[in-house]
Order: sequence, then structure tokens, then C-alpha cells
Amino acid sequence: MSANGEFEREPVPQSALLGFKSFPGMYAGEHCAGTELMLGPLFVAAGVSARDLIVGLLLGNALAVLSWMLLCAPIAVRARLTLYYQLEKICGRKLVTVYNIANGVMFCFLAGSMITVSATAVGVMFPDISMPTLESVRPETFGWVAVVLVLGVLISVVAAYGYDAVSRFANIASPWMVLVFLAFGLIGLRQFLNETGTEVHSAGDLWHMLSTEVWTGGEPLPGSTKFHLAHVIFFAWFCNMAMHIGMSDLSVFRFAKHSWYGVATASGMYVGHFMAWAAAAMLFALQLHQTRADEHLQQLLVEHGKGVYAAEDLADAPLTADMVRAGMEIENRLVEQGVMKEADKKVKAPTPLPGQLAFKACGIAGLICVIIAGWTTANPTIYRAGLAFQAIVPRVSRYKVTIATGLLATVAGMFPAIAMQLLSFVALYGLILMPMGAVVFADFWLLRKLGLSPYYAERVRISVNWPAGVAWVATVAICVGLVMTGNPLFQIYFVSLPGWFIATAIYIGLSKVMQRPVAAAP
Repeated sequence: MSANGEFEREPVPQSALLGFKSFPGMYAGEHCAGTELMLGPLFVAAGVSARDLIVGLLLGNALAVLSWMLLCAPIAVRARLTLYYQLEKICGRKLVTVYNIANGVMFCFLAGSMITVSATAVGVMFPDISMPTLESVRPETFGWVAVVLVLGVLISVVAAYGYDAVSRFANIASPWMVLVFLAFGLIGLRQFLNETGTEVHSAGDLWHMLSTEVWTGGEPLPGSTKFHLAHVIFFAWFCNMAMHIGMSDLSVFRFAKHSWYGVATASGMYVGHFMAWAAAAMLFALQLHQTRADEHLQQLLVEHGKGVYAAEDLADAPLTADMVRAGMEIENRLVEQGVMKEADKKVKAPTPLPGQLAFKACGIAGLICVIIAGWTTANPTIYRAGLAFQAIVPRVSRYKVTIATGLLATVAGMFPAIAMQLLSFVALYGLILMPMGAVVFADFWLLRKLGLSPYYAERVRISVNWPAGVAWVATVAICVGLVMTGNPLFQIYFVSLPGWFIATAIYIGLSKVMQRPVAAAP
């Protein structure tokens, strides 16, 4: 047993198992987080309709919960091993070391972006501290570095005390945060009703307002992908694919008494990835509704908009995606004609800033919510990253490794570009980790039934199990290649589902060819 009781390289014993109540709070806290104030507005920017959003989130989140319940948790409660030690038995020491480095680094970047989100809220409370803008790439002021450093150290210490500490912190913080996110949505809705003069006498009146003012189904903002029902379903399902079909949460559910505890993830999916996303989307839609075209954009549209826009119409009209797109096209045309310099282009798509959105809705309480919400996401993420790195250096205590991991995440959080590209990063890290989840699934459930040996690397004492390595690399390469074709059917939101089956097939097929007979397990 490890000194801190985390059982990194042995099955979790019965005496250390946790009851059901240890899990809902953690998942609600982790997924009702500062990132929701960045992810939720995506749906508004993507021009999704109200019907596609509601139906898509209901179905997509249900598929995510089922993925935890049926794919991840059953293996976790039977093997009771961390993902990293289980992969070491399957893949071999050298291969799993490469995977653990990639896994740990990506989790550090993800946790760093959460620290960034929390730190941006501080800028509203302390305006003397210069906060980064959406265009910022590197840390620019000492004040920013100091804020990120303080938050990062505090988060790292909590994560270093282990899953029990992470769970207790989440259980304390998540109920309050859930209420604040609910307040975001209700206050945003109330302000929307006031702004639009809508009178709600029935559910139909409310639905009409949501369909025509909030989630309109129109054109996306420039730089955003148009979302339909399938996009919403797959985005909600695979937003956390590294955790469920990628099997990272084997490290969490190994402490569960029963596999049905996987249903606890519904607290995160429907509180965070439904209610909180919808609330954040409401705030961003309200921001757009209250925003007017500035003088520069109005001048471009009136003088070069070919009569589509009139000055009197633009003065009080809410900013729309069509206005922004038209302004950008006009600027590009003027640059081509030599009338305007590239450096003089000013039209940009509005971007949500978590701190500002929260402060406008709930004041100081909203800012505190953003700080704590980022914290509760970073905590378990650093914990997972620490387990990945600790598997590489098993003789070093998990506490020390997690502290070092937290400091790495803190350094990453000082670079705002990571948080500002969060959507692309989330899709990428999930895609990279997904194939090894398929390898774990096939190894645990299928290989023995096919007459092959599970835990093959451990059985024959090899450092690289090539079927697993080829399945990982080839699947990522195939999926990235499909995305690069530009075919709408192969957008990054869609390729992970066929990719999971491709990885399973490659691993089983190559294992059939390359495995040599070994003695049966005792």
C-alpha cells in the first residue's frame, strides 16, 4: 500500500471503498465550472436553434452518462486499478510512459486553463491588476503572474492530498456554485424579458422568446462552425470522452463500491453541461442583444453595404452575426483595393469573458463563483495528471508528484492563449486519449473470449506491446486525416465515434497476429 493510501500500483481494497455520496458532488463541481462560461456561449456563437440545443443536450449528456456507466465504471470496480497501472500491464512500461507523459501534459494544460479562468475573475475585483485580453498569448504583467501563482499553489495543495480531499472540497463548494449558475440563467432570462418587452403568459410565450432571441438558429458568428442537432449531441457526448470512453476515470471509479455509481456523473452532465451551459449561453446572448455596432462598423455598413443597412436602423439595432460578417467582408475588400491598411481593420466577433459575464449577472457573488468553479475543475484534473506522472516515477510519492504537477499547470495557466483556445484543445486531447480507452476495453472484455491473453505485456514481460501502440498512433492519424479532408461528415466532433471502433479492431487484429502463446493466468 502507498504511504498516502491512494493505491497507485495495487487494487483498492474493500476497506478503502467510498459510498455513492462521494461522487455526485465531485462531478457536479467539476462540470459546473468556469469553463461553462466559455463553452455555453459557443452554442449562441454557432447559431444553434433552441430545439436543437435542448434535444441535443438531453441526448448527448445521456450518452455520456451511459458511457461512464457501461464502459468505464464496470471495468473500474472489477480491476480497481488506476488507468495508468492498468495500461502498464497491457502496453508495457516504455509505451505507457509515452502515453502517461502525453496524458499528464494535456491534463496540466487543461488544469492551467481553469486556473486562467479563475484568475480573470480577479481582474474585475482588482482593476489595478492588468488582466490579459483574448488576443494575449504570454503573461504580460507581474500582477497577472502573482494572481495565477497564488491560485495555482492553493489548488495544487488540495489536489495533492488525494481523491478524498478533492471529493470533500467539491462537496462543500458545488451546491453553492450550482445555485449561482442557476441565478445566472434566471437573471439573464429576466433581463432578456425586460430588454425585449416580452410578456410570458404561457410556456409557449417563453419558448417563442428563446427561439427568436436567444438560440435563433441563424448564421454563426465569424470564426464559428454552424451547429445543428448532431453537433450538439456529439459535442455533449464527447466533450469528456477522455474520461469515459478514454477510461481516465478508471482512476476515480476504482474507489466505487458498485458500477452503477457511474450514474453520479449525471450530476455533472445535467447540472453543468445542461443547466450551466444554457445559463452561460443566456448571458452571452444578452450581451450580444445589448451590444450595438460601433461607429466604425456603422460607417462601413452604411457607406459600403450596398444599401442593405441604413444609419437610422443601425443606431438601436442589436449586433448580429450578419453585421459582423458584412463588416469583415467590407474591410477585406477595402484592403484588397488599397483603400484600407491591414493594420486598420477593427471589426471583430464578440467573445465572452467569464468574469465580465458573471459580474454583470450576479456581482461579486458571480466573480467568486467563477474563481471557485475554475478551482473545482482544476482540482481533479491535477489529481489525474499527478497519477499519470506518478506512474512514470512510482518510487516518488504521489503527494510530491502532484505538487510538481500543479506547479506545471500553474505555469501553463500564466499563458492565456491556452484558455482562449480551449474548445480546440478539449477536442484534441480527447481524440488523442480515446484510442487507449478502446484498448483497455478490448483487453479487459474481449481478448480472453477470443483466445488471446489480456495484460499481455505483463505476462511476457515486454516493455512495448506493439498492437496497443499501433492502435493508438494509427487511430489518431486516421481521425486527424479524416478531419483534414474538410468533409462536413468528418468534423472533429464526429470522428471519435468511428475512431473508437477502429482502435478496437486494430488492437484485436494485431494481437491475433502478434501474440505468442503464454501460460494461463493463475
